Amino acid sequence: MVKNISLVFLFLLSSLLSVSAQAENKPVYTIGIVPQFEIRHTRKIWNPILSEIEKSTGIKLKLVGSPTIPDFEDEINSGRFDFAYMNPYHMLLAHKSQGYTPLVRDNGRQLYGILVVRNNSELKSVKELDGKKIAFPAPNALGASLLIRADLANKYKIEIKPVYVKTHSSVYLNVVVKQTTAGGGVQKTLKQQRDNIKGALRIIYQTPKVSPHPLAAHPRVAKKIREKIQHTLMKLGESKVGQSLLLKIPMKKIGSASLDDYKPLEKLNLQKFYVK
Repeated sequence: MVKNISLVFLFLLSSLLSVSAQAENKPVYTIGIVPQFEIRHTRKIWNPILSEIEKSTGIKLKLVGSPTIPDFEDEINSGRFDFAYMNPYHMLLAHKSQGYTPLVRDNGRQLYGILVVRNNSELKSVKELDGKKIAFPAPNALGASLLIRADLANKYKIEIKPVYVKTHSSVYLNVVVKQTTAGGGVQKTLKQQRDNIKGALRIIYQTPKVSPHPLAAHPRVAKKIREKIQHTLMKLGESKVGQSLLLKIPMKKIGSASLDDYKPLEKLNLQKFYVK
């Protein structure tokens, strides 16, 4: 009898160890997020979403932070991330270099760049920015830099002195404290600034609109995993709790994304302003 109990105990222990080992051996997929904010704020936005995905699917996702947008660009173009949330122009480049494909994007809005100046600035038109210092998060931030610099050069025929300050938040702060005359950003990041920063700025210009940032997957990720992630995120957008989490990205109305959403960018000839 004692022997039988011992055998049962050993069998249960062996089963538990086997399950535990399988859990430990489950792959962990990396996800990179374009650094529009400092990393603590980015984690605060994304970690609850990743937790919801793991609860629903069992798929583990680990957020890997990039200190700057140029670092992030190097990492997506080398295929470091299994999944990545990137700007639309990054999407085209990452597809060409690594085969990344878009899964979801915000179908409730479009992306456009904005130029801000201080509220008490005497500037009235974009033309008056000729020769002035303008802050941008990075050379290749699409809405906040590429689209704006292309418009200033092509439409307004003016030359500026760009100052690259790493994040959108730093752009707005540089304008407020008068380190630069103006700054490039996007509406969503301006809205997320503290009231004292938002209240000190006004928008002087906005660019044409394009499809917003997608979450994309590297081709090494199995199709069934990609589809699970896509389905789970879209399902998340159907609940109030999920909508509140996605709105912080922000994704107002999450929907599927395809490469065709970003093809129109090829006609803008942004490569002239892209800095490698």
